[in-house]
Amino acid sequence: MRDMFRKDVLVLLVADAVMCAMTGIGWVLQRVVRRGWVDWDRTGWVLQNIWQTVFIAAVVGLTMLRDWPWTHTVSLVMHGLTMLMKTHSYAFYNGYLSSDYKKRSQLLAKLKELEHNSPVQSPSSTAPPVSAISTSHLAAHPSAHEYKERRRSMPYVKVPNIDKIATAISSGEPLDEDQVEVDALTDELKGKSTTVARAYPNNLTLANHYEFIVLPTLVYELEYPGSEPINFSYAAEKAAACFGVIFVMILISQTYIYPVVMEMDFPWMLLDLIFPFMLEYLLAWYLIWETILNFAAEMTYFADRNFYDAWWNSVSWDQFARDWNRPVHNFMFRHVYHSSILAMRVHKHTATLLTFLLSACVHELVMWCIFKKLRGYLLFLQMCQLPVSCFVQPVGD
Repeated sequence: MRDMFRKDVLVLLVADAVMCAMTGIGWVLQRVVRRGWVDWDRTGWVLQNIWQTVFIAAVVGLTMLRDWPWTHTVSLVMHGLTMLMKTHSYAFYNGYLSSDYKKRSQLLAKLKELEHNSPVQSPSSTAPPVSAISTSHLAAHPSAHEYKERRRSMPYVKVPNIDKIATAISSGEPLDEDQVEVDALTDELKGKSTTVARAYPNNLTLANHYEFIVLPTLVYELEYPGSEPINFSYAAEKAAACFGVIFVMILISQTYIYPVVMEMDFPWMLLDLIFPFMLEYLLAWYLIWETILNFAAEMTYFADRNFYDAWWNSVSWDQFARDWNRPVHNFMFRHVYHSSILAMRVHKHTATLLTFLLSACVHELVMWCIFKKLRGYLLFLQMCQLPVSCFVQPVGD
């Protein structure tokens, strides 16, 4: 254990700092997309995924090359996966906003052309005629939220409103409010920001990017709620608990887990691993979601401390999966589950399967990095949660 704390500690810290700094490449790509040199919907997202693959491969490859103790390996790999999720969320949310920004710019350009058009004197040739179109709905102006809900409920078409505007310009007819969604797009570009300085594209600054990198959240937003000045006694309490829990976890792993995994075969090892794995599971949860995240939130004035809910009161497996790890759940829900439904046009059950499969593969990757053996039992057991959650009814039903 003494060698574990001495070997390449400085190299580990430098590698971790370089890894965090390299997330800035995602910011550079978003600046390129903003300038119009790369289209996000065509090439941008492909380049981003290539970069993410290179990023995580470099992190895992470094741990293999240095032949570090498992403590160094798991810390760098876990932090690397965290940075991977952060850079993915930053890139794909801003990429989505870049498409809205481009659409809004095109709408404004078309509307600018209308200022130079004079009304036509001949009857309308469109079907149905303009005179037959009811305008009673224009008496009450829809909100930007209603516009967004209307757009999401419509079938996916690339730029339908721009085509309608072009047709209206050629015919000289005025536009109704259903064809103009500039306000809705403007509201979407503001997101949760309270100032124009944080709305897209003003948020694409290096400071904003690295501010998100240090915040204890995996889902990028334009602005987050802030807290009061730092409570240093609270931060010191969480820091002390963090180091104490790490020491206990290393002691349990070195004594009761690592020797068993290296010397015994599956499934004979399971009985010897049940109790120490349960302890490590609970300690890992307390370490990350109660000490590290709360310490980071306190030091960065991050007010949203909803890192977990009362998972010990869960009445079903799916509720437990949501409540015990809120940051990862929010990331998977937005960028895997919801994105699969929208981009791949799959059913929600297929999206759930993809979400669980990706999560299981990531956990299996971490186990492979630690033990240098690909066994697959963790992946299998995690995927078993799906049929269990389907057949086991919540308590009280």
